[in-house]
Amino acid sequence: MPVLELDALATRHVGPLDLRIDAGECVCLQGPSGSGKSLLLRALADLDPHAGEVRLDGVACSAMPAPQWRRRVVLVAAESQWWHARVGAHFPPGFDPAQLSAVDLPPAALDWEVVRCSTGERQRLALLRALALQPAALLLDEPTGNLDAGSCAAVEALIAAYRHAHAAAVLWVSHDARQAARVAQRCLTLHDGRFMAGVPAAEAPA
Repeated sequence: MPVLELDALATRHVGPLDLRIDAGECVCLQGPSGSGKSLLLRALADLDPHAGEVRLDGVACSAMPAPQWRRRVVLVAAESQWWHARVGAHFPPGFDPAQLSAVDLPPAALDWEVVRCSTGERQRLALLRALALQPAALLLDEPTGNLDAGSCAAVEALIAAYRHAHAAAVLWVSHDARQAARVAQRCLTLHDGRFMAGVPAAEAPA
């Protein structure tokens, strides 16, 4: 089962940090702006230099080629990157356009030019693009930050369904305490580069 483990992980002013996220578990990470939340996610995705180690299902990040790690441990950044003119070019062959309905987008969105998409549309498309890789661990940086209530609920439901179906470990950065209580089993606060344990979410799904 895909357990995600941090062992003395450190990057820039963050860490060293130890953490274990079990298969199928969602941990919410909160903290003030500048506390290093995004830096931590980038280090976990092996996008930035770091000390210490990250392991997925017992296999060290340092023992795996970077592209392979980044397909298994996928970061959905707050501002997604796009390399092609049209949305569909960013999805794997055989991707079912009907899946876009899960985030309130029409199948025709695959034919849209990226430049015509709103920030919220790009955010939802980036999540679907990440899930199409079928990652074992998801790193989510404010995935609903630019969404209205309806789209936010759709994204929360999609992530929960994926987490349960694939036993994925999820680390979710959110500034919304109510959202954290809905989606996570544990909450942590990052302060001065170190974790502070929060109160477990009382109403979090199992």
